[in-house]
Amino acid sequence: MIHFLFPADPIDHSTPDEMFSGQPAALAIRGFTTSVLPDAVLNGDRELKAIPEGSSVVYRGWMLKRDRYAALEAAIVAAGATAFTNTHDYLSTHHLPNWYPLLADLTPETRVYPADADIAAELRALGWGAYFVKDYVKSVKSRRGSIVRDPAEVVAVLDELREYRGEIEGGICVRRVEEFVTESERRYFVLNSVPYSADGSPVPAIVQECATRIASRFFSVDVVRRRDGVERVVEVGDGQVSDLVGWPDEAFAAMWANSTP
Repeated sequence: MIHFLFPADPIDHSTPDEMFSGQPAALAIRGFTTSVLPDAVLNGDRELKAIPEGSSVVYRGWMLKRDRYAALEAAIVAAGATAFTNTHDYLSTHHLPNWYPLLADLTPETRVYPADADIAAELRALGWGAYFVKDYVKSVKSRRGSIVRDPAEVVAVLDELREYRGEIEGGICVRRVEEFVTESERRYFVLNSVPYSADGSPVPAIVQECATRIASRFFSVDVVRRRDGVERVVEVGDGQVSDLVGWPDEAFAAMWANSTP
């Protein structure tokens, strides 16, 4: 039995956060049960309730750092259920350095550095000409953006990233910039090793390949077309904390209903 867990609304703690408000109803129509997750559970301060005993719990919510996800998994187990995605598998797709070696030929070249590294010097040594800079999870979403052409600019990008996220999570990832057709980007989900598209259209071969290489039971794959026509993976993420970019709530629920473990 699959049960879905959503973050609670900050005002009305009995209902899901507005960001996810359409998903519980769509899942209920397909016969799934849902409940809300008090934020205190992620700090280990409260018991997790309303979880069917023996169920497999899928979290659908905000990105969680390692310790908070581990606290969630522990709370699920204490409630007599199991996490659909354990902490190890969550990090296997949530942190870029974990999935990159599996897909190195399908995605832009990437180098990983400690958070305190002299990144400007590292960029000069690479000599790529243009660099996409992020931490293990996110990039800068400000007007400046995450692309650096002059290595001297990287300090300002990292300062904005620290301000935006509060810290550099894990370390710094530098990705070689490729020329993409940005409007061609699409999000796919892989559930129990089967890839799905938002509208039921054929899934690109590159996504099918990702499904064979990554062991996590539920993850997202973002694919874009390069200007030379080659499809490339631009991002992989844990499916539980991936937005439904281009996916109607009903299509997301149907994917779960049609999936077999």
